[in-house]
Amino acid sequence: MSAIAAEPIPTSRLDLVPLRAGHADEMVTVLADADLYTFIGGSPPTREALRATYERMIAGPADPDICWCNWVIQLRESGRLAGTVQATISTGDETVAEIAWVVGTPWQGRGIAKEAAQALIAWLGRRSVRTVIAHIHPYHHASAAVAAAAGLTPTDESQDGEIRWRLTMTP
Repeated sequence: MSAIAAEPIPTSRLDLVPLRAGHADEMVTVLADADLYTFIGGSPPTREALRATYERMIAGPADPDICWCNWVIQLRESGRLAGTVQATISTGDETVAEIAWVVGTPWQGRGIAKEAAQALIAWLGRRSVRTVIAHIHPYHHASAAVAAAAGLTPTDESQDGEIRWRLTMTP
């Protein structure tokens, strides 16, 4: 598989900006609310830990058949960062992307995650990704609504207590 790299993705209100280590300076505040970790586990990171995580993400996986694409969600009107979206893309019988999103508490309820997820999926489709998967906690209704709005549907499969949602795209 030729490497797929994150590229800027504009939407009507947002810019999905490829992740840089320097984004940790602002993102540590975006990710500071402990309530964000209710369903995904963990706790708010320190600036240093977040920067180290971002540096590992940017370096990419050791497996050449996997690509990590990560973006920060930037609000076009203010230039502020509001969250992240990511895709782990792998090949096998088909090219599959597992996606995830996080929007900081102050920006939730504004359709930002939905707009970002839809833009990410459209971008993936232009890169020959045919299956998109998201893992969502069964009680995380807001994330389930984002997945549904982005075209994913829940399956009977689960992983680590989360429901696997799937979208099969046609070429």
